[in-house]
This record gives sequence, C-alpha cells and structure tokens, in this order.
Amino acid sequence: MRDLAFIAFLAAFMGMGLRRPFLLVLVYVYIDIVAPQRLTYYLLNAIPISLVSVVLAVGAFALADDKRDSRFAPRQGMIVLLLVYCWLTTMAADFPVEAQDKWGWVWKALAFAAFLPSTLRTRLRIEALLLFMVVSAASIIIVGGVKTLVSGGGYGQLNLMVDNNSGLYEGSTISTVAVAIVPVIFWLMKYGTIFRPDRRVKIFGLALVFACLLIPVGTSTRTGLLCIALVAALSLRTVKRKATYLAAIGVLGLVAVPFLPSAFTERMGTIQNHQADASASTRLAVWAWTWEFAKTHPFGGGFEAYRQNRIRLELVSTSGGNSTETEQTDQGRAWHSAYFEMLGEQGYPGLALWLTINLAGLFRMEVLRRRYRTGDEAWAGSLAAALQTGHMVYLLGAGFIAIAFQPFVYMLIGAQVGLDTYTARRRAEATGRRLRPARAAPPLPA
Repeated sequence: MRDLAFIAFLAAFMGMGLRRPFLLVLVYVYIDIVAPQRLTYYLLNAIPISLVSVVLAVGAFALADDKRDSRFAPRQGMIVLLLVYCWLTTMAADFPVEAQDKWGWVWKALAFAAFLPSTLRTRLRIEALLLFMVVSAASIIIVGGVKTLVSGGGYGQLNLMVDNNSGLYEGSTISTVAVAIVPVIFWLMKYGTIFRPDRRVKIFGLALVFACLLIPVGTSTRTGLLCIALVAALSLRTVKRKATYLAAIGVLGLVAVPFLPSAFTERMGTIQNHQADASASTRLAVWAWTWEFAKTHPFGGGFEAYRQNRIRLELVSTSGGNSTETEQTDQGRAWHSAYFEMLGEQGYPGLALWLTINLAGLFRMEVLRRRYRTGDEAWAGSLAAALQTGHMVYLLGAGFIAIAFQPFVYMLIGAQVGLDTYTARRRAEATGRRLRPARAAPPLPA
C-alpha cells in the first residue's frame, strides 16, 4: 500500500515541470531513505535496487539532462576527497572484512552526495528534493507517531514497520532526523510551490510536526529530547514576540508532562546521573578509549575499528541512601558518537575533513540567511535558516550516535550546496544585467 502511494506521489511530479532525469534522482532518494527492500521477504531483497536506481539517475543526468547551469562547488570536492580518504583507510583497515561491509554503503552515500548538488539547478528541484526527503521519512515517522499514541512506545520497543535496528529504523537516528526536518516542514508549509500552501497542506504539515515530536517520546531517546530543545532555542531567531513564545513553550511543556508515558520519563531521568546508567557510562568509556587509540593511530583504524576496544565500567547505584559501586568489563562496543566514529576510523585527517564539510555548511547557510531576509528572495533566506537548523540538530544528535555517514544527512548537505550555487548564479545574473550597458536606440530614418 505504501509503495502504491509512493508511485502516485511520484506521478504527481511528472506534470509539474520536473524533467524525467531528475525524477530518477528522486526515486533513488526514496529508496535510500525508506529502504523498501527491507519490507519484503525475497523479491526486492534479491535485486540491488539502490545500485540500479543510482546508475539510472546518474546515467539519465549525463545523457539527457540540461547541464548548462550546473556548478561543481568546493564542498562537493571535499566530499570526493573524503570518499578517497575513506577508501585508503579501508584498504589498510584493522578489520578488513568487516570494513568492506561498511564501505559497501558508505561510498554510495558519499558519491551520491557529491553528485546530487549538480542536479539542483532550479528552485523547483531543490524544493522537490526536500519534499521527497520529508515525505519519505514521514512514511516511517507517521507509523511511529501512531504507535506511540496507541501504546506509548518504549526504549527499543517501538517497531517502525521492520524489525531492524539500523539506518533510519534505529530509535536515536530516526528521532534526530524527525526533529531535524521540522523546520523544513514549516518552510514547505509557507513557501511550497509544488503543493501550494492551503488549509489541507497546513493541516497535514502540523500533524506531521506533531508526529515528529512524538518519535523521541515513542523511542524514549534522550538524544531526541535534546534535539527538540535545540530547535525550540533556535526558533527564537525568527520569532517576533519572544516572551510570548517562551511562555507558550513553558505552558505546553507543563501540560504535556502528565501525558508522557512512564517509560519516557524514567529514561529521561537518567540524564541527571550518568554513573547509574550503563548506556551513558559505556559511551564515556568508549570515548576515552578512542581518544587514547587515536594517539597511536593518528590516521585511524578503518571502518569497524571499535571491535578491538576493551573498556571497564564503574557503575554507582543508590538505594535507601546507600551507594553501591559495581565494576563491569566489556569489549567491542560501538562508537556512540559520530565525532569519535570519525576519529577512531578515519583519524585526525578524516575528522578534520568531516568537520570542515559540516561547519562550512553552517557558515554558508548563515550567509544566505542574512542576505535574503526580505524581498522576493526571502524564501531562500528562510530555507537557509531551516537547513541550518536541521544541520545543527544533526550535529547535536551526532554527538551521541555514530551517524557520520548517514545518507539522509548528506542529502541535506546536498540541498545546502544546491541552494548556495543556485542563489550565487541568480545573483551573478542580476549583477550582469545591471552592469550591462543599455543598447543604443536605432537612428531615426531621415
């Protein structure tokens, strides 16, 4: 049923000025985000649909698309450089077999991220990409929101259509992505041109935002709660009546607390005392090990290098006013942070390159946000603010999840680069028109 809805949604784009080569790009976006092959037992699992779709998308762009306005931006070059560097570390990985498994999907995410901005040469295409990303993620988020309302969810208990704890189907990851797209949803509700903002669009948009905010509740992820707080804080930049806004947030928070499931409130309570929580203590121990590992392996250990870690946990539990300390040992624990993931796998050069790609995006979006605050191009400034907020949510969530190569985020970065190059071209064209001397009028006949 959901795939039939996707086909109908894709068909709606065919009459809206989108050339067919770019429709293949949108098909790949859907496949990469939703991963429909996970919903079948055999047919789609037996076909490399991701590889087939990306080959068709790139091939159609190379052969049939208009490339006169395409630009290769510096950040695309940095993504290609990161791709090459990851290939080198994979060749010398400490766990070569396991590293090849992760490399098998990482290189596709990076290669598509480098390719995607070249196709985003119009406002319509940028909007279509973001709309497709939102709707594709919504197919997971809406299911999670409905199940949260019905059952209350729980940490590791909310089934998002498939029994698979990876990609966007992992609790903390989908929580981060769900909160990150909230600003984009509001932008589509205000400036969308594919589906014109009317009452139906606004009702659906608000319902989807509500579902996005329910995901951290249903998954009981502390990361999602921090991301919601960040979006609320960043929204102060555009709110005119800040005092009223803050008061409304406070009232909504107080009203919502009694309705939150006990599993969520108990999970959030562990934020105050990480020493009593095995998950938080494991993170700190792994990060400490990674820091020491990087001192002797400055170029990283390649993908899956965490498998060699050995950590010791010291947990403190309090009962009846008495504290009890217990010691545990563990090994092969995952990074639990994109920053330490990059440091441990790609070393200092890889971490520096990854940070440069991300921080450059924040800087460029801030430039566009300030440049296009008003006027006919206000949509671009508002979109830059939405993409910047979503990116900052990702960077916050990435502090607690190993999502350095999450494909959804690289599509978001691709949209940033596309918006940056599009506005730069429009600005250059406008400047050229202003500087071009007026053509002399033909002489009057004698």
